[in-house]
Amino acid sequence: MAQFDLSPAELASYRPAVPEPADFDDFWRKTLDEAAGHDLAATFEPYDALMPGVEIFDVRFTGFGGQRVAAWFLVPRHTTGPRPAVVQFIGYGGGRGRPHEWLLWPAAGYAVLVMDSRGQGDGDTPDLPGVGPQHVGLMTRGVLDPMQYYYRRLFTDAVRAVDAAAGRPEVDASRIVVAGGSQGGGIAQAVAGLRHDIAGAIVDVPFLTFFRRATEISDAYPYRELADLCATNRDKVEQVFETLGYFDGVHFAARGRCPALYTVGLMDAVCPPSTVYAAVNHRSAPTEVLVWPYNGHEGGATFQPPESLRWLRRLFG
Repeated sequence: MAQFDLSPAELASYRPAVPEPADFDDFWRKTLDEAAGHDLAATFEPYDALMPGVEIFDVRFTGFGGQRVAAWFLVPRHTTGPRPAVVQFIGYGGGRGRPHEWLLWPAAGYAVLVMDSRGQGDGDTPDLPGVGPQHVGLMTRGVLDPMQYYYRRLFTDAVRAVDAAAGRPEVDASRIVVAGGSQGGGIAQAVAGLRHDIAGAIVDVPFLTFFRRATEISDAYPYRELADLCATNRDKVEQVFETLGYFDGVHFAARGRCPALYTVGLMDAVCPPSTVYAAVNHRSAPTEVLVWPYNGHEGGATFQPPESLRWLRRLFG
């Protein structure tokens, strides 16, 4: 895939007007207030993953609608005192996986809470009671009504995941960073806009951002799920995008107050560069953008973790 989107110079100043629902803030205030009415009731059960250098816990906490959400919590063993923590979110189609997949952050001295994505991949959290995981199709689940849309539930879970991490004695609640790539990046971006007690955000090749443009300039999935729905429901196109307005990463980015590291691949057809820059250029908080000119949705791949760790070291001094 060659570079297909705007030129680098155009991207640097790309700040489109993205329609925002008039009641955006009220919608999310009511949603999160409703979730806060449920006891978080976070449980951390020790889990033996045969890795003696790391303490590992199998976590459950109460997310959207009083439903229990799974997570992993890992912290370096034989260390004392509260430390910075990363709350990690997962890409589309994936769940929390297995503990050994998340050793990067504790190896660098950070605690990490890895949130399951309800109803997705190799996770342990159903989206709705009795409904098991699925691989694709969640982009359109409930999309005709913002109250029923899938990402209302997932974003609410993510906000609550920060509370679960902040309650641990090993964690310095004033130094929590949210992080993720693709869907995980979109979730991190949303949480950083919905909470103003986040220390930083690592938003890697973010999904769920400027939906309208993404569906118009790329045939790649998962955005293509929305285009396919609109193609077969011609009379509901505007209704679809009215709902998506409540979940667009551009609006969350505009509300973010914490420093952030964004990454973008200039050959990314899955999350087109202009959608990432649309969010970046609506931010007023300090923002660094790491550009991978010859990469697609893989972004920095194995080159990315050292960059994220360097950024965290600068953030926390």
